[in-house]
Amino acid sequence: MKNVENTQFPRILTENLILRKLKISDKSDIFAIRSHKRIAEYLDRPLCKSFEEAQHFINKINDGVEKDEWFYWAVTDKIDSAFMGTICLWNFSEDRSVAEVGFEMLPFYQGKGIMREALGTIIHLGFEKLQLISIEGMVHKENLRSIKLLEKNGFELKGETDSAMLTYHLVRN
Repeated sequence: MKNVENTQFPRILTENLILRKLKISDKSDIFAIRSHKRIAEYLDRPLCKSFEEAQHFINKINDGVEKDEWFYWAVTDKIDSAFMGTICLWNFSEDRSVAEVGFEMLPFYQGKGIMREALGTIIHLGFEKLQLISIEGMVHKENLRSIKLLEKNGFELKGETDSAMLTYHLVRN
């Protein structure tokens, strides 16, 4: 990645959160988040069917992290280390100037400002450390909570990709 060569995966501390690399011990949490019908409602992916599938996903993600294909963090509580969700920068443009952000959160933690804190931190990392020019977010047009989250973080509607998906983007100042 641009300006991040030969560095360890960034573990990030915020006021209330720790953003860290996924661990195999997260497999029950990854299973919970990837098998939850409400979370997957607006995502184009099959539901996770087993802990083994969740472990395979973790291995795949961490392999991509090691190859500098993407950044993918577990969003955890700073006090008790509870796994709350995930956030990533991925789908980098060929010249590494644009990336897509993705996020998901277990229902118990939704609506509490947690992902807003995580997203703000990842935006800062993307623009300051990775020197991205733009960050994009793809969101289903009916996923109003995610749309609101993107807009609260300064993203603007760029356009529709098909009948159901909207593209939001945030350009570095």
